[in-house]
Amino acid sequence: MSYSSIKHWADDEKPREKLLKHGRAVLSDAELIGILIGSGTRSKSAIDVARELLQSVDHDLNALARLSIKDLCRINGIGPAKAISITAAIELAQRRSTSGKARERIKSSTDAYHILKSRLQDLNYEQFWILNLSRNHTVLNVHQISDGGVSGTLVDPKRVFKLALEDQASSILLAHNHPSGNLNPSAADKQLTTRMIAAGKALEIQVIDHLIVAHDQYFSFADEGLL
Repeated sequence: MSYSSIKHWADDEKPREKLLKHGRAVLSDAELIGILIGSGTRSKSAIDVARELLQSVDHDLNALARLSIKDLCRINGIGPAKAISITAAIELAQRRSTSGKARERIKSSTDAYHILKSRLQDLNYEQFWILNLSRNHTVLNVHQISDGGVSGTLVDPKRVFKLALEDQASSILLAHNHPSGNLNPSAADKQLTTRMIAAGKALEIQVIDHLIVAHDQYFSFADEGLL
């Protein structure tokens, strides 16, 4: 099949025109990504480049979200600027999924996971977050504490409880991710949790849970009786 630039396509087939006329829901994943990419190469349209990108992750949008700028640039037709556009769009989608949840009440580990998963599940390095909670476990604020490498991140209890005190939190919930996909807490995870609980007792701020997020699953210290 010979290559044909999008500008030569019929208007009903052009992604931007389709979106304007019919709305965004009618576009395929490749067409939406093609709009972000904007232009193709001499031999491929932006849609072709988008299809190649999707094929590289078996059409799994969660896997796509985990790609780094460097990973995206391995696709012929995607340079740093286009990779940044794709990454920015993914980040906006993730932020939208948690928008308006800052005043939710935490009744279970699942509630906390739903607030935190979009922030943690797609990362290929560790990050540490906290939820600062009121007396009835309403979320007062969500803070990223630190990030690090593939196998760990440093957490300063002083920073954690400084933010808790600033938010006038009565309790906090800890969370970090395991990029490896392994849900089991490490010895360091257990030691950190013990330190946080002890520090919280001195300030009368309870640590109600510590979640480990691994892709689309989580481990709860509270649920497993480890607090």
